[in-house]
Amino acid sequence: MVAAWQSAPGIALTLEALLDQRAPRGTVARPAARRAGLRASRHAGSGMDLREIRAYVAGDDPRRLDPSATARTGVPHIRALHEDRDDITLLIADLRRPMLWGTGTALRSVRGALHLAALGWQAIARQGAVGLVTACGSSARLLPPAAGEGQMLTLCRMLADHHAGALAGGAQTATLTEALSLAARAAPSGAHVILATAPDGWLGAEAALTRLARGRRLEVALILDPLELAPPPRAMPVRQGATARMLRLSPADLDAQTDRLAAMGAAAMRVAPS
Repeated sequence: MVAAWQSAPGIALTLEALLDQRAPRGTVARPAARRAGLRASRHAGSGMDLREIRAYVAGDDPRRLDPSATARTGVPHIRALHEDRDDITLLIADLRRPMLWGTGTALRSVRGALHLAALGWQAIARQGAVGLVTACGSSARLLPPAAGEGQMLTLCRMLADHHAGALAGGAQTATLTEALSLAARAAPSGAHVILATAPDGWLGAEAALTRLARGRRLEVALILDPLELAPPPRAMPVRQGATARMLRLSPADLDAQTDRLAAMGAAAMRVAPS
């Protein structure tokens, strides 16, 4: 039975809220003729998207001659194309106990999941493939990357279910290092990997983050709480067990976090409360 507080707005993560993160039609560029799961890179290659039309030079593939440009200029021209690369996005949701907290309108875990869902829907809209790793409960779990709206619906259900399980309590032995190692096995070279966690949630997993960043585009979304951005100016009572003391809170040192993540090959993104 679900306790009443677990279904309260801002505490519960609903499937409807995750589906609402879908990008409106027409706001995300969609490739016109490319197999799902591919994107055009900045490198020249043999894809389907036009990179440039330029004069022919020795060694170019004559099959790429552009008849119109050649006839117009009187000089052989070829169509240079972008190289197609896999467009794979892997989302990592930190649902461990420290994320089940918040002083604003929603738990940090809820806001992090909604942020990831929005990125997932954007990837699906451009025909990319999306997967999910969750760090919660007794172990990290994986939904392998795949394309299509059906995949994203499955991903949203998994996020909602795992968040509900985290709220329900039980064994909480999954570590972020375990989740990052699972992500490294699931995300191929060139994949875009996004971890949603607290500003200090990645501490202790530096080695796993560094390994995951190698050959991938790793982004760490720092899900910020209002208290971390604008703490009260006066000292506040803090109690831990039988010990109580007055503490004055300071804003989170996000510049230091960003620098440390950059040194590991990860880009920090600050996600402030809306």
